Amino acid sequence: MSDPDIFRKLDQLLKEGRGAVLCTLIEKSGSGPRDEGAKMLIYEEGDSVSTIGGGGMERLLSKEALRVLDEGRPRTLTFSLGVEPKKGTIKIDSKCGGEVKIFMDPIKPDPRLIVIGSGHIGKPLAEFASKAGFKVAVVDDAVTTTPIRFPGMELHPGSFEDELENVAVRPFDLVAIVHGETDYELVALRSVLKRNPSYIGLLGSGNKAREHKKQLRAEGFDKDAVERIRAPIGLDIGAVTPEEIAVSILAELIKARRC
Repeated sequence: MSDPDIFRKLDQLLKEGRGAVLCTLIEKSGSGPRDEGAKMLIYEEGDSVSTIGGGGMERLLSKEALRVLDEGRPRTLTFSLGVEPKKGTIKIDSKCGGEVKIFMDPIKPDPRLIVIGSGHIGKPLAEFASKAGFKVAVVDDAVTTTPIRFPGMELHPGSFEDELENVAVRPFDLVAIVHGETDYELVALRSVLKRNPSYIGLLGSGNKAREHKKQLRAEGFDKDAVERIRAPIGLDIGAVTPEEIAVSILAELIKARRC
């Protein structure tokens, strides 16, 4: 496939909220299956577009690319293709007789935050998150879910359960459940757990979080997925006011996004 095919696929993945790793052959000495500038796009579970050499090198590259995508940091790998490997290079059983260096660049979609709850904490959280560079969606059936309170944001103000199903929850999205009512929280947790976003946070006490997790496990939700719920949400900075609590939550969201 051509470079335009690769970038069209990358554009599609980003619009779907999915990431990928763009692998580029940046240096070659001796013989190799592709020339400098050759590109390959690797995404979820090793699926790929185009090729950068095939064989054992590509299988290893796919495995390492998924690690790079998860870590969010670029890496460079050097492969020895049938020649004596130098220090720091990876030996591949090949008859090419050369050495290639591959740059792996993780590309993730713009950060997106789904705020579930439009009340006293939901409002400043959405506002601050938007200013910090997040695309924000707000889900709630309360009368407070209005364009005046949440200007320029994606709003889902209809039936709570229906809107939870309608809002796209994608692999790199972050979800902050700040509604405050037990029944709503459990409905939200059930909905988002099924779609496995990168982060789920829940407002409230540690005891409430333990009870919610206990109930979700009893309902058959995967134990590891349930334990990934961050609760109480927010860094412990002694926050008291809604705005201070929103700042503590945003700080944790930024940490989740960057680390």
